[in-house]
Amino acid sequence: MAKPSTTPGFFERLSSLLLREPEDREQLMKLLQSAHQRKLLDADALSITEGALAASEITAREVMVPRPLMEVVDIGDSLETIIAQVNRTAHSRFPVVEGNRDKVIGILLAKDLLRVQREVGFDLRDWVRPAVFISEFKRLDGLLREFRVSRNHMAMVIDEYAGIAGLITIEDVLEQIVGEIEDEYDFDEADGNIELDHSGLYRVKAHTAVADFNAAFGTCFSDDRCATVGGLLLRELGRVPLFNETIAIDGTNFQILRADSQRIYTLLVSGPPDAGDPQ
Repeated sequence: MAKPSTTPGFFERLSSLLLREPEDREQLMKLLQSAHQRKLLDADALSITEGALAASEITAREVMVPRPLMEVVDIGDSLETIIAQVNRTAHSRFPVVEGNRDKVIGILLAKDLLRVQREVGFDLRDWVRPAVFISEFKRLDGLLREFRVSRNHMAMVIDEYAGIAGLITIEDVLEQIVGEIEDEYDFDEADGNIELDHSGLYRVKAHTAVADFNAAFGTCFSDDRCATVGGLLLRELGRVPLFNETIAIDGTNFQILRADSQRIYTLLVSGPPDAGDPQ
């Protein structure tokens, strides 16, 4: 019979380190960083732990998709219109509104449309699921707990006047803890920095070098003060752009496909009319 291992596990080593009883969050973070330096925590574990601690101080308002940028479905839309919107956005969930964005009556799951392709007399009301409403001041750690218990993946964020301020998904919350989560609609690591999108435009990774972008699109952006396309947009705006925001620079339009509160990840680009096809 094999003898049980006497090597202390991760939690035993971490508990031993924390016997110093940190008095505040700053001391706790220093202990965790010390654990990383002593190889008790790897870089990923440290990053996730820091993200989990930070989530208790971040509110829904800080990471939500703002109301003007929400992709919504109107209760009066036809099945054909809704399917076209699903194909265009590749989202899995949509707030359903009646008349205006302050009147959200529920959530539509794109997967439900697979069951109604042949339905005669389609009525969207039959497929709307209840919406969850939360305060814009809701902390992410509590919201994640609610998502897990209720099995909802999207919540509508309301402001102090009970108006719709935006929406937030479980992915938005998790990305604040574990970092960017890529799905089947994101670039694969093996893909190039510039790829043709199904829309006929081009997906561009924000870390693409300005010089490479110029060569592909026939533009003449300077790389004296920023080396990447993402840096070019940050310099132009003076802030991190919002999801789905569009920025025009010298005739080139950049739409933000993926971004969080700290950085840009992916762009959708339409070049000047006389630009050649990127290679």
